[in-house]
Amino acid sequence: MENQLIWKDEFSIGVKIIDEEHQKLFETIARLFVMRDQEKRSRMACLEGIKYLKAHALKHFDDEEKYMELVAYDEIEMHKRLHRGFRDNTLPALERELEREDYSPASVDHFLSVCTGWLIGHILAEDRAITGGKMSKWVDLLPEQEVEAIKQVILKLLKDMFQVEAHVVTDSYGGERFGNGVYYRLVYGREKDEKKWEILLAFEERSLVNTVGKMMGIRTDKLDMVLLNAVRYTASQFVRRVMDHYPSIESYEMVEENLLTYEQFSGIFERKLPQVSLLFDTTAGYFSYCIIAPHLLEDGIGTPIDHTNAVSEVEKYLLEKEKNKKLKILVVDDSSTIRLGMKRLLEHDYDVAEVHSGVSAIRAISLDKPDLVLLDYEMPVCDGRHVLEMLRSEKEFSDVSVIFLTTRDDHESVKKVLSLKADGYLLKYLKPTEIKKRIDEFFHIKKPEFFAE
Repeated sequence: MENQLIWKDEFSIGVKIIDEEHQKLFETIARLFVMRDQEKRSRMACLEGIKYLKAHALKHFDDEEKYMELVAYDEIEMHKRLHRGFRDNTLPALERELEREDYSPASVDHFLSVCTGWLIGHILAEDRAITGGKMSKWVDLLPEQEVEAIKQVILKLLKDMFQVEAHVVTDSYGGERFGNGVYYRLVYGREKDEKKWEILLAFEERSLVNTVGKMMGIRTDKLDMVLLNAVRYTASQFVRRVMDHYPSIESYEMVEENLLTYEQFSGIFERKLPQVSLLFDTTAGYFSYCIIAPHLLEDGIGTPIDHTNAVSEVEKYLLEKEKNKKLKILVVDDSSTIRLGMKRLLEHDYDVAEVHSGVSAIRAISLDKPDLVLLDYEMPVCDGRHVLEMLRSEKEFSDVSVIFLTTRDDHESVKKVLSLKADGYLLKYLKPTEIKKRIDEFFHIKKPEFFAE
C-alpha cells in the first residue's frame, strides 16, 4: 500500500535476530500509519496498536542488549543509555501528549513520526556500530549518573526560578534549531588552569518572553534591548546556581560570554559534541543546556562581552539579528544533489534548511516553522502527499506554504498534485534561474510586507 514504512536492505546491520526485530517494528508502525488513515477503525484499535508498539520496542531493547553482552560489544553501556533515554524520556513525553490531546490524529501522527525517526536514526547511527559498521557519535558524554544529576538540578531550578514544569525531551540533543532562537555561550575557568567549562544555552524566543519577560512585566512578543540584557544576567545566574551544586566546578569564574548566531552555535556541534546535551520542553518553549568541557572553542565566534562593551554588543546583536532576518525555506528531498543545488541557489537571499525524508520534515517543521516548504512529491516511506496531509491536519501548521517539487508534468500528474491543495509545484528540471525567479515571485505575493521599505 502507498506510503507504508518499508524495510530496506540499507537498514540491515547483518545480525539476523536484530534485523528481524527491526523489521517487525517497521511493520507495526506501518500498520498504525494505515490504521490512522482509515477513519472507520476504532480509537481502541489505535490505542492497542500503540501499546503493542511500545511493548515490542522495549522487549527488543532487552534482546539487543543481551546480544551485545554475548559479543562483548565495547560501547554496550552507551547503547543501553540511549535505549533508556528513549524509554524513560521520549516515550513518556509522547504518551503525555497523546493523553493531553485525547489521541487526536495530530498527536498520533506526532507519536508515529518521532518513533519512526528515532528508529531509523538509531539503526543507522548506533546499531551499525555493534558490528563495526561505524563509530557511535555519542562516545564523549559524561557518565550517566552525572548527567542525571545535572538534569534534576536544572528541572528543579526551572520550577523554582520560572514556575515552569519542564520535561526532558532528550539527553542527546544534537544542536538542531527550534523556532526563532537566542544562543548564548558562557566560558568558566580558573587562574593558572587551562581547563575550561563552556556552557551553551539555546532558548526559543517565546520561552524568554513567557518567563523572564513575564517576570519583569514586559508586554511584548519580541526581544528588545531590555529583555535581552535581562536574559543575559538571568541565564548567567541560572548557570551559576547549577554549578554551585557541583564542588568540582564551583570555584570556576566566568571569563567570557558571547551571543551567538545559530550558524556559530551549530558549528560547535560539528566540531565537538558536548559532554552534556539536554533538550527540555518547558511548556513555555524549548530550552537546551549543553556543556563542553574542558575543550576550548576556536577563535572567531564573536566578541567577548564585559562591562565596557555590554551595551554596544547587545545593541549590535539585536540590530544584526533584525538586519539579517530572512524568510525561511525548508527543502525536503531524498536526493542529496537536489537538496544541495536548492540550498546553493537560494541561501544568499533566504534562510535555507534541508532534510532528506518526510519524517525528518515533520520534525524540522515542528521545531522551526518555515515560511515555505519545497517538498519532493515522490519519496520513500513518507512521501510529499503524506507530509502535506499531516501539516494540514495540525492547526499550528495548517497555514505553512508548500510547493511540490516534481519531475512529472503530464496532465494527470499535475492534476493529482494540484488536487492536494498545495501552494503550487515546481518542475525539478527547470533552469535554476527560473526556479529562483518563481520562488521570489511567490514570496512577493505571499509576504509583501517583508519586502516593504
